[in-house]
This record gives sequence, C-alpha cells and structure tokens, in this order.
Amino acid sequence: MKERKHGTGRKIIIGALAVLLFAAAGIFIYIQAYYHALPDIQEVFAQGGGEQMQVDALDAWITYGDTESGRGFIFYPGAKVEEEAYGPLMREIAAEDFFCVLVRMPGRLAVLGSGAAEDVMLAYPEIEEWYLSGHSLGGAMAAGYAAEHAEELSGLALLAAYSTKPLPEALPVLSVYGSRDRVLNLEKYEECRVNLPKTAEEYMIEGGNHAGFGWYGEQKGDGSAEITPQEQWRLTAAEIGRWAGDSRQREQ
Repeated sequence: MKERKHGTGRKIIIGALAVLLFAAAGIFIYIQAYYHALPDIQEVFAQGGGEQMQVDALDAWITYGDTESGRGFIFYPGAKVEEEAYGPLMREIAAEDFFCVLVRMPGRLAVLGSGAAEDVMLAYPEIEEWYLSGHSLGGAMAAGYAAEHAEELSGLALLAAYSTKPLPEALPVLSVYGSRDRVLNLEKYEECRVNLPKTAEEYMIEGGNHAGFGWYGEQKGDGSAEITPQEQWRLTAAEIGRWAGDSRQREQ
C-alpha cells in the first residue's frame, strides 16, 4: 500500500514538473517571437542626422539628446517590439528639446517593467521636468504608472493607447493615434476616455497607422498607412513639442 502511495506521489510530482516545463517553454517561445527593428535602421539614422543613441552602462535603456535640455521624456515600447525600432521617433522628439530615454522591457513586455520610470528619474537627478510616454501596451503601462505617480511627472503622452485607470485632473495628457490604425481597440479607447482629465488633448494623424510610430514593418491586423513612418514620426514629435510647451506655459 505504501509503495502504491509513493508511486502515485512520484507521478503527481513528475506530472507537475512536466506542466511547468511545458509552460516555461511556451513562455520562452512567446517572448522570442517579436517584431524586429528593420535591418536598415542604421541607414534611417544616417539619413535623418541629428541626435544619435547612447546605450547606458547596464543596457537598461537607450538615450537620445542632451540632459542639459532639462526636459526628460521616458518612453515605454509596444509589446513584443524591439526597442531600437523606436529610435527614429526618439531622435525626432529629442530634436524638440527633450532628453529621451527609451526603456528596455523584460521580455519586451512593458507589463513586466511598468515601474521602470522611477529608475530612470533617479538616474538623472539633473532633469527638472519628466514626461512619460509609451506606444500601445507600453502606453497603457505608462498610464498605469502615471496614475500612481502623477506628482513626479509634467505630462503623459499616449501613442495609440488608453488608460485603464483614472488619471488626476491636474496631469497634462496628450493622446495621439493614426486614422488608419486597426490594431488599437477603438471601442475600448472610447470607453476609457472617462479616465482622462477633462483637459486631455487628442491628436489624430491623418493617414498614420499603428506600426508607423516605430520602424519594424507591417503589424498583423493593422491598416495600410497613407503616409510614411518618417512623416508620422515628424508629426508626432512636433505635436508632443507643442503640447509640452503649452503645458509649461500654463503652469507658469
């Protein structure tokens, strides 16, 4: 009888281990399947000129621009997108007088590193103003952080994203999305408008789509863009620069 019980126990343990190994393998495969920055990303940088990227010592994030600007812009990438794919957009935003910090997320999933903004801000105490932003899931996670730490931020910019948590009325918020975006859940987007401050601003990029905020090619289920990614980056950066400038003036 004892041997039978021991045998049953071993089978349960072996079965549990098999399930865990299967789950771990599934997670590994899921994480490894992601959108890569297009091979010619360096050519895109060379053509655009301007600010180049700098990788921090621990490889936790990539920076663009100069800390002397006094304005920091922390960016959470979209789910399962290689961080470097957002480099061209960060360079455009840096040209609007921002020090941009593109955060690397565990498994390229912002949901696993939503508190990264705190580490960034601690690393650059010389920055006087901090703006937080993110694309898609990265934007949703940025909004979640902003909901709990609004006093640390000068503004929140959502790119093809929405906030599932109520944001303080005093927090300046900008929402940007493309008219050809077919990945963003517009029904959920409308439903979550109630979580934005009444003063929140919205900017729709005519002809822009979901993947156009980065340089990683077409995204499954997305609409066909009617403008180039370069134009979408330029329009996005210009709008963020205008919005941040207006927010600063209102505070003064």
